[in-house]
Amino acid sequence: MNITDFITVEFIEASVQSEDKNSLFSELVGVLTRAMPAIEYEAALNAIIDRENKMSTGLGKGVAIPHGKTEAVDTLCGVLGISKNGIEYDALDGEPVHVVFMLLSPVVNSGPHIKALRRIAALLKDPGCYQRLCEASDAAEAYRLLRNDEERMGEGD
Repeated sequence: MNITDFITVEFIEASVQSEDKNSLFSELVGVLTRAMPAIEYEAALNAIIDRENKMSTGLGKGVAIPHGKTEAVDTLCGVLGISKNGIEYDALDGEPVHVVFMLLSPVVNSGPHIKALRRIAALLKDPGCYQRLCEASDAAEAYRLLRNDEERMGEGD
């Protein structure tokens, strides 16, 4: 599985405006539902917030992976958000978040969800990937950079 299989240009916000994680969730769910109007905004947002209330998905080093499961989607979907200014997120290291991969998956099938989380973690082990995404000027460039990093890394499982 590659992240670029389900996060394409229309699912990337390269200039996130939110300053805190609750507005970030609203902003990124908005990106998702504009690209996929069949997804119910409130159900998607609630899935992300419910999961976040259990434990912060701010991993540290400027990265967060908010995720949730909901009946509002029938397949894995996601959004990449990039913030130039950083987002107050309650990350594990207390630092602002700049790169956010938001994932939603169906309740009944967690396999793709787990694979996507592993793939994102593997990609972001390369600090160059994070830095390149932070410097992307727009969604098209962010997608191209993400795709190039995935190609360098090799096919995911």
